[in-house]
Amino acid sequence: MAKMKAVMAAVLVMEKEGVTQAFGVPGAAINPMYAQLRERGTIAHVLARHVEGASHMAEGYTRARAGNIGVCIGTSGPAGTDMITGLYSAQADSIPILCITGQAPRARLHKEDFQAVDIASIAKPVTKWAHTVLEPAQVPRAFQQAFHLMRSGRPGPVLIDLPFDVMMAEIEFDIDTYEPLPVYKPAASRKQIERALEMLNEAEKPLIVAGGGIINADASDLLVQFAEAAGIPVIPTLMGWGAIADNHPLQAGMCGLQTAQRYGNANLLASDFVLGIGNRWANRHTGSPEVYTKGRKFIHVDIEPTQIGRVFAPDYGIVSDAKAALGLFVEVAKEWKAKGKLRDWSAWAAETQGRKCDLQYLRKTDFDNVPMKPQRVYQCMNNAFGEDVCYVSTIGLSQIAGAQFLHVYKPRHWINCGQAGPLGWTVPAALGVRVADPQRKIVALSGDYDFQFMIEELAVGAQFKLPYIHVVVNNSYLGLIRQAQRGFSMDYCVQLGFENINSPSNDVTAQGYGVDHVKVVEGLGCKAIRVHRQEEIAPAFQQAQAWMDEYQVPVVIEVILERVTNIAMGTEIDNINEFEDLATDRADVPTAVALLD
Repeated sequence: MAKMKAVMAAVLVMEKEGVTQAFGVPGAAINPMYAQLRERGTIAHVLARHVEGASHMAEGYTRARAGNIGVCIGTSGPAGTDMITGLYSAQADSIPILCITGQAPRARLHKEDFQAVDIASIAKPVTKWAHTVLEPAQVPRAFQQAFHLMRSGRPGPVLIDLPFDVMMAEIEFDIDTYEPLPVYKPAASRKQIERALEMLNEAEKPLIVAGGGIINADASDLLVQFAEAAGIPVIPTLMGWGAIADNHPLQAGMCGLQTAQRYGNANLLASDFVLGIGNRWANRHTGSPEVYTKGRKFIHVDIEPTQIGRVFAPDYGIVSDAKAALGLFVEVAKEWKAKGKLRDWSAWAAETQGRKCDLQYLRKTDFDNVPMKPQRVYQCMNNAFGEDVCYVSTIGLSQIAGAQFLHVYKPRHWINCGQAGPLGWTVPAALGVRVADPQRKIVALSGDYDFQFMIEELAVGAQFKLPYIHVVVNNSYLGLIRQAQRGFSMDYCVQLGFENINSPSNDVTAQGYGVDHVKVVEGLGCKAIRVHRQEEIAPAFQQAQAWMDEYQVPVVIEVILERVTNIAMGTEIDNINEFEDLATDRADVPTAVALLD
């Protein structure tokens, strides 16, 4: 046993739990934590420019690699409330992050002390556990419980609030004998998996819907093994994108109202049975349950018992971690196949793949317009980047079109805030991904408004040498909201453009596009390029790579788009408004057709 400050015990527990990186902003009430981090020197720290940015960096860090838990640290009061958005984002997508806040001394909590707020109560709805530690001796066990909860069952975030005097008090603690608590994850039984396969065997056109739980469980390899053993096509959700490569012969496209391919929706509508694993039946994927479920049966496998039946009642439910379930699915499917007990779905699989190169299911990308249409930008991105690229994006027409036209080939190579979708998420999340993986080819994607929300975090990338490419598609509009306002016959308070008095008359920012992103980015210590035509994009990517190699800073490529482009979406998966022309020949969609060529 050793005598130490309670906050030192917290740092030692984090070390034992595998934490090597934190993101945050120091402040008076959390300085005791920073003093111990400095003394130990074992947990690296990235200084954010906004505390919300720190929380999104922690998210990106967690999402980038299996086993990571991002840590974000802030002082009392507004630091905690600023991080609520990050906690909500993490909770919505089942992402474990640990948020640590400082707090006023215990004796001042009820006296409206400066920056004293009941952050645990505020954070409770968007965390697995939010707790203000009131006894110094409970500090190490609170952190032990935090890691246990973040990793057990459905993963998610935790907030620990530490009053100043609690951190500074001395306690007895023996870190040498400390052990993390066993992680609880429910596991399917063989009997349940056999029953599921019996039901699948009755189907003529089954699909697997692969959700983000498969990514979280690091079970993508098992998903592919099961799909191949059974010969069943796979529809990934937006959060499960990359669990099976886009060019795999059993990848059947994505389904949904927005982030979907036409062939993905068509394949789902043609199916008669769906096995969902690690997914939530989110409304942007399903549309109305009545349309989505009509004419097909469902099995739902999820780690969280209360998710099963939440949106609609499946025909069969299994509470299980995705990795545990898929391990058994692979085992039983291979056994049954060897014995001739498994149905042959090869004709159905071929039918789903046929739609991927059928022109009636492909959207046109080969536009030559100037200013550019976004579809052509994504075509250029597909042509420029190989299968190792990792995309980071959050919300808006830029993300929706990206999901319709880009291609993802590996798990954790589509880093996306799926449910919460906070503007500004992309820059800090990309920085968190970079910290987690210094070698990954990272390309972030933003519209101009998402980019402006937390643009100051680019200075973090410059200060800490965190290079990545950020593609900003600029139409000087709140594009998604402008498109949604069509239903109200208005275009109101969504225009970002203005005549920038500081720009030369021949510059696009003086011609109604407003903010000069290139100057702002350069002022933050990064590099930027503005492009207007598709033939400028590939050279811009080459220049960006050269600058990253030389300067080790983020490089922004701003692409000037036409002001108004409506991106395909609809009210139901069988009622999508395409707005733009569909493909007319193979030249229109070279990267999509290449998935099968």
